[in-house]
Amino acid sequence: MSELDIALIKKRSVSGVIALTSRTFVLQVIAFSATFLLTIFLSPAIFGVFYVVSAVISFLGYFSDIGLAAALIQKKSELSDDDLVTTFTIQQTLVSVVVGLAFLCSPLIVSFYALEDAGRYLLYGLLISFFLSSLKTIPSVLLERKLEFHKLVLPQILETLGFYVVAVFLSWKGFGISSFTWAVLVRAIVGLVAIYYVSPWRIRLGFSLITAKKLMTFGLPFQFNSFLALLKDDLLTLFLGKILPLAQVGYIGWAKKWAEIPLRLIMDSIIRVTFPAFSRLQHSKELLRKAIEKTLFGLSVAIFPISISLLFFVRPLIDLIPRYSKWEPALISFYLFTIASAIASLSTPLTNALNALGKIKTTLWLMVLWTSSTWILTVLLVSLIGFNGVALSLFLITSTLALVVYLVKRVAAFSFWRSLQFPVLGITLQSLFYMIFIQHTRDFFPLFIIGTGGFVLYVSIIWVFERKQIASIMEGVKS
Repeated sequence: MSELDIALIKKRSVSGVIALTSRTFVLQVIAFSATFLLTIFLSPAIFGVFYVVSAVISFLGYFSDIGLAAALIQKKSELSDDDLVTTFTIQQTLVSVVVGLAFLCSPLIVSFYALEDAGRYLLYGLLISFFLSSLKTIPSVLLERKLEFHKLVLPQILETLGFYVVAVFLSWKGFGISSFTWAVLVRAIVGLVAIYYVSPWRIRLGFSLITAKKLMTFGLPFQFNSFLALLKDDLLTLFLGKILPLAQVGYIGWAKKWAEIPLRLIMDSIIRVTFPAFSRLQHSKELLRKAIEKTLFGLSVAIFPISISLLFFVRPLIDLIPRYSKWEPALISFYLFTIASAIASLSTPLTNALNALGKIKTTLWLMVLWTSSTWILTVLLVSLIGFNGVALSLFLITSTLALVVYLVKRVAAFSFWRSLQFPVLGITLQSLFYMIFIQHTRDFFPLFIIGTGGFVLYVSIIWVFERKQIASIMEGVKS
């Protein structure tokens, strides 16, 4: 593959974002609708078991990679066959060892969390799923290197549909935690077949010491960065699963799941595009500056109004939905997670830019700061105010956004405020609109009218002040 020129990078980046967001939007709506049904059919305790056991698999996932996939994506020069085969061989060796050890140690995990048989089988199902998912790495890397994100949509659609159709149907039939066991297996098998259909690659084993050393120069620091993220998130979840009742862990999982709707709908797609796109632009700081500003603008325009709507409408909807009052204790955590998620949507693309420029040591120090702060604040606040301390600690840590902005400005002199000023104005007026009209409104139809009115107000403000910026972004798709 020849190096992508600037025009093609721009076109594929913008079209990639649009493809991933637009084509998965309906799917994400289905996913969140299915999650809503699951939280009706299942108890907070069962939801907590799935949350904790999933975190166990994420913890094991760290040991299945040494950052080589990210190194392949970030690599400036063309990928060789040795790059692909060596990466695949190392990764599958590590995955096989980790899965084997996890099966051997599964009685200890089951005993530690006092899981019943259904929880044990869920662990087994997730381990098998984890192994099958690892086989998708090389086909995915090949597509991301070429910025052909539209081809990644089909596997995502099929595996997500498979998971939620099975999970909802079985939970409706009373299978409880076993619903998740069958669902994760279906997701893994469907996703594996689909990715090799859209991006064929002949599986083979081989090893080049020279290639491995070159890739590890970026891969090992990147993976240590991932390890710190693991300590900050999934290992913390495992810790909480031991010190808190599973029902309270379920409250945390419910609040975090719904608070991160904007991130899953919007940010994940954009972030998946920006890392390889920024990597292709690392030779030009001016082009990178423009790309960062457009990314921040796009994220804030899309995520801010959704986050504001969640803050104002979650309580009325809980009162309206039958059998949903059981989640009321999680509301405080939900509010804090929602605000923190909106701020995180701005820091994530900035750390992506640092990684794309090869500043992996800088992001490593940031992750050290975030990990240590998360653990210290969470342990302290949980002991003082209970499970809501988890969300409060995350909210407090988002204040480090200013540090991230400063570090990125040193390597790409972008304007942070210029990207956000009108989205901030829009959500300010949107919030005032909701505060005036939503008071004491508890019926669905008036809430729908108010929500629509606030959204129209926001879109109108953005269009008045930023129509040129929007037209410029859309032009990138046509050119």
